[in-house]
Amino acid sequence: MPRKIVLYALGSRGDIQPCVALGRALNARGHRVRVIAAARYADLIASAGLDPAPLSVDPADLLNTEEGQRLLAGGRNPVAFLGGLRRVLGPLAERLLGEILTAARGADLVLAPSAGWLGEHIGEHLGIPSAVIHYQPSHPTGAFPHPLLPQARLLGRWGNRVSFQAVDLLAWVLIRHFVNPWRRGQLHLPPASLLGLPRRVYRERPVLCCFSSAVVPRPRDWPSHVHLTGYWFLDEPEYRPSEELAAFLEAGPPPVYVGFGSMVPADPQSAHRLIHDAIHLAGVRAVVMGDPKSGLTSGEDVLVVEDVPHSWLFPRMAAVVHHGGAGTTAAGLRAGVPTVVCPFFGDQPYWGERVAALRAGPEPIPFRKLTVRGLAEAIRQAMHDPVIRLGAEHIGRRLSAEDGTAAACEVIESLLPG
Repeated sequence: MPRKIVLYALGSRGDIQPCVALGRALNARGHRVRVIAAARYADLIASAGLDPAPLSVDPADLLNTEEGQRLLAGGRNPVAFLGGLRRVLGPLAERLLGEILTAARGADLVLAPSAGWLGEHIGEHLGIPSAVIHYQPSHPTGAFPHPLLPQARLLGRWGNRVSFQAVDLLAWVLIRHFVNPWRRGQLHLPPASLLGLPRRVYRERPVLCCFSSAVVPRPRDWPSHVHLTGYWFLDEPEYRPSEELAAFLEAGPPPVYVGFGSMVPADPQSAHRLIHDAIHLAGVRAVVMGDPKSGLTSGEDVLVVEDVPHSWLFPRMAAVVHHGGAGTTAAGLRAGVPTVVCPFFGDQPYWGERVAALRAGPEPIPFRKLTVRGLAEAIRQAMHDPVIRLGAEHIGRRLSAEDGTAAACEVIESLLPG
């Protein structure tokens, strides 16, 4: 029986594309799907045959603010990261929560990221089932620590498990004074307790992990309601490159891709010069993601592009250099080409470590420590180390054989009422 499913896609394009891919698969099964996301992604959502519910808050714009730059500088520190999110989103919380609630009305099922457990609150208010989306491993386990607290591994399995609970508790402490007034005022629900809500979510709420067991092996102590589905890839076979891009690719050997998604360096011009110099020192050609209107310039061996689907571009590259966002990392790994991760903050260092552990790329280099020589050496290693090339090809074949959206659809349909 067709149902209305609401997906809340919090974040930048790397968070929205998996939800669009999942929504399109659900739509093909006869369900109606609404995707709540920043307004700039409304066309992407609508072109997939889904119902966009635009938000007035855009994470990409927030990163350009002074507080956003402070957030990017926080690195992997969970206190700095979560505190930064609170400062950035706090003044906008009431408006944002109201828009999310309005967009979710009439749903039969709501799927949302774990941030604030918004799906839990909305599901409780509407009397419908909800599930949590994890873009990185976020359910407690003794097998490894939370991506934001790698130091916890020093305390063994106990420390690993507690690290997840500590990060979630800290996040809930920071945002509950936004969420509980919303629960009382708009949802007509009692305030959620400090410890009760996390425990209930851990024990009861279904989780869809939007990543592959080939990249993150499933821990043995995850309960059965945590579903590791595989990645939700959004392919865009209808894409046609510009004449300039097509000519550049045909003019020489496969280039290297360099791009940092929605991450905004404090000094974009200096960062671009560093990239240009590293490309020249490495002796490679490169496709660099950026805005040519901002002063970024192309050259004989460098082409600046604005927006090219990773699913089309990455398989045509010799290697990819990026910030380590979950979606970009997945696209690079599936393409079967070596990856160089230069993380800024959050879970990005974790994905860089996973790439290195899979021998699909060198050790990650934090963006703030990036130098011309260091980036050039990492590119050369990625392209010429046979172990890395074989590792990248191996994981690429494994991910290409998976169908994460189909697996996720099976789980979702099992949760629908009736």
